[in-house]
Amino acid sequence: MDISLNPNKVVEFLQKPSSEFTKADLINYVKSNGIKMLKFMYPADDTRLKSLNFVINSESYLDSILTYGERVDGSSLFPFIEAGNSDLYVIPRFSTAFHDPFAEIPTLTLLASFFNKEGLPLKESPEYALRKAEEEFEKTTGMEFHAMGELEYYVIAEDSGFFHASDQKGYHESAPFAKFNDFRIECMSLIAQAGGQIKYGHNEVGNFTQDGKIYEQNEIEFLPVPAMQAADHIMLAKWIIRTLASRKGYDVTFAPKITAGKAGSGLHIHFKIMKDGRNLMIKDGSLSPEAKKAITGILENAAAITAMGNKVPTSYFRLVPHQEAPTSICWGDRNRSVLVRVPLGWTGQNDMCSQVNPLEKGHDSIPPQRQTVELRSGDCSADVYQLLAAMIVAARKGFEMEDALIKAEDYYVSVNIHKDENKEKLAQLKSLPDSCMASANALEEARSVFEEKDVFSPRLIDGILAKLRKYDDANLRKKTLSDHNQMMKVVNKYWHCG
Repeated sequence: MDISLNPNKVVEFLQKPSSEFTKADLINYVKSNGIKMLKFMYPADDTRLKSLNFVINSESYLDSILTYGERVDGSSLFPFIEAGNSDLYVIPRFSTAFHDPFAEIPTLTLLASFFNKEGLPLKESPEYALRKAEEEFEKTTGMEFHAMGELEYYVIAEDSGFFHASDQKGYHESAPFAKFNDFRIECMSLIAQAGGQIKYGHNEVGNFTQDGKIYEQNEIEFLPVPAMQAADHIMLAKWIIRTLASRKGYDVTFAPKITAGKAGSGLHIHFKIMKDGRNLMIKDGSLSPEAKKAITGILENAAAITAMGNKVPTSYFRLVPHQEAPTSICWGDRNRSVLVRVPLGWTGQNDMCSQVNPLEKGHDSIPPQRQTVELRSGDCSADVYQLLAAMIVAARKGFEMEDALIKAEDYYVSVNIHKDENKEKLAQLKSLPDSCMASANALEEARSVFEEKDVFSPRLIDGILAKLRKYDDANLRKKTLSDHNQMMKVVNKYWHCG
């Protein structure tokens, strides 16, 4: 691994990739860099990172914290844990260590995992489900599942009155029409310092002014990495974006829908299947059988996957026709009306670089290492560990289906299914759930798929179902469709979801 330009200060100091960090390395970093505090962070049921802070009193105490972690009250983190037997351990994962960019007192921060009283991984933890899903996928297929997220969000601040971007035309806008490019760039830098592998960032479509405030949609997209790292990066990114926004006096929302008629914010997940460092998504310039099997498995279980990826009622205000958000269960190439999209993958044979840079000659065609496939239904209300675990389970099931390649063709569409001339094709497709209640019903029907091989524990599934059904939103989307005031009451309730 090339670490010469790695922005993580711990990587830079230790001169080794984070995957090779040891306890001795971290103690060395603490002693050599004046670190006074240690912080553990871990996700709870509300999908936000929680914090536990330690003062480093001595090297022996530091060693003890890193080795044995600490006790926490599990009943305050997860509703399925009873107060009478609630103690959990949190154990730090050394590979996640970073120099905290916000702490005034020098602090080393690490993500931590949950363990039960027997010292075994907590099976009800979404992080455990993801780890187990990865293991079972590799056992079944001999391959690794890599993923990356597209993190969309709105920044809201006072309107200066100058250089307004065109309404809903903000895609890749530059300053001065884009107001928060510098904020996004600073977020990207801090995320990278915390270990996040970022691909790029840009302004997104959504922007509007209302009540003296400007609302501007941005996106940060990551690079594909093993699924657990992808989930960690998204969690850290949300924490960093919100924390920096609060310090600058901005509001930030990752909510899936914030008003009618304006672009919603999704959490699109790209994935690729790897073996021996090689991307298996392409064969002979076309989508491979392996990719199609994974797509089929995900589409077969797409309705249930919304229970992990769309966890608040406003998620289903976004999943409506004609909004570049999916509503029907299908896939296609470069088609933004489908649930699973196959984007451009640099599979052409022409050297584009030398065509625009005549002094550059003799480049080989880029190998198909960059081809991914994108699931477009999720949003930031998701528990990203659950969402990725569910996708991996579903992809594995695709490999186990004898007729997966036949079904892949049945799910394929080559047209915009929302155009009038394609009504017949649209009528043949199953639809995604339209509420948390419908998602819960879909998950309950398919729960054996996710519980198989002990990936999702029955208690974790029960907790997901109970939480979704508590919203009692079966008819909410229909009721609020023509009532803007009622819609905004619901939107404001879940403004800071996820």
